[in-house]
Amino acid sequence: MSELKIISRHAATVLVGQLAVMAFGVTDTIVAGRYSESSLAALSVGSAVYISVFVALMGVLQALLPVWAELQGAKRHRQLGRSFRQALYLCGITMLVGMAVLLSPGALLNLTEVPMTLRSEVQSYLAVLALALPPSLLFRMYSTLNQGLGRPQLVTWLQIGSLFIKVPLSIWFAFGGLGLEPQGAVGCAWATLVVNYAMLGVALWLVRTQDLYQPYGIWGALERPNWKEIATFARLGIPGGLAIMVEVTSFTLMALFIARMGTVAAASHQIAANVAAVLYMVPLSIAIAASSRVSYWLGAGNKDKASAVIRTGLTMTVSAALLLSLALLLARTTLATIYARSPDVVALAVPLLGWVAIYHLADAVQAVCVFLLRCFGVTIAPLAVYCLLLWGMGLAGGYLLAYQGLGTWQAMHTPSAFWATSAAALGMTAFIFTFILWLATRRRR
Repeated sequence: MSELKIISRHAATVLVGQLAVMAFGVTDTIVAGRYSESSLAALSVGSAVYISVFVALMGVLQALLPVWAELQGAKRHRQLGRSFRQALYLCGITMLVGMAVLLSPGALLNLTEVPMTLRSEVQSYLAVLALALPPSLLFRMYSTLNQGLGRPQLVTWLQIGSLFIKVPLSIWFAFGGLGLEPQGAVGCAWATLVVNYAMLGVALWLVRTQDLYQPYGIWGALERPNWKEIATFARLGIPGGLAIMVEVTSFTLMALFIARMGTVAAASHQIAANVAAVLYMVPLSIAIAASSRVSYWLGAGNKDKASAVIRTGLTMTVSAALLLSLALLLARTTLATIYARSPDVVALAVPLLGWVAIYHLADAVQAVCVFLLRCFGVTIAPLAVYCLLLWGMGLAGGYLLAYQGLGTWQAMHTPSAFWATSAAALGMTAFIFTFILWLATRRRR
């Protein structure tokens, strides 16, 4: 089977599962928007905080994908199983850190000047999600393991099945009924908690019983911590996790800064952010599939095959991004009316979705490049670029353009300011990452 077919099949499987998970967020956004404008605004702020924390910790674990894919390529199965068990210690540390942040969000809400009218619901929402974080991170480890093995199908089926639980629970918990009081956005968080524990339970059963995992001896006695190996994981995972945190917080913190513009601005931004996140699943899926194959061939000692996979992955990414951005431009009004009933929210969301189409083009390229760079152990340079451009030009530049003016431009007082500067920052990031990737492949040859 050609690499194009292998990557396409792997990416398509991952994409279906990722879209099922993203449907969690879409469902919550629609449910909260239908419940009330204030609940949608609270969801916008609360989900921005949660995603910022979760993706940073998830990034630490996701960075282990090339480690396990290389071991798979080298046919070192038992070592892969021991490596997975050692990574559980790192996962435990991420759980404690994440729960501590989610249970104490006051300083961040004060810093970003989130209106007091939203804070009670936001804090309750985050408290529930703090309980949902441990099973979510453990399931991410299971997902990363399967991606490293080149067998993401079981994960995808679990994610699809969980959607059939999540949708009715979010509606029920948010609107109430059958003896349950309406809980708005907090109800959506409770639905997420139930689903996360259900998914983890099934994943543990699969690891224990399925023949797929038997050669690796994963379900064995947990060894004492090998701090040298855990430190190696941390050196790869922490810069990767921080890089993802900077990338995502440059995106999610927009919601906190935009919240001070009022509920209409926050609600319309939530729609744009949700669409951007859904679109991101396509390049993310290609990145996971391509990086898995690159690491596999590097582990097998075939550098030419690895280089060919990189070219294939980039070609697929650019083609898909162009098609999706064009489709969004044509359908942005229809999408906005699906998400919200308020005419004011829809009117503000439509131009934001135009910016999302431009944003996605650059976002897709840089996302695939950063995953491929991890295959070569390049993690510090992407982190530095993200800090400088995404936090500097994107987030800080957007704040200035929105509230104070930037150069010859007057203060815009609209969420479009943040999307415009972030799109420009991502464009520069994509160009730099492509160049770094070219240098990395030349050095490895």
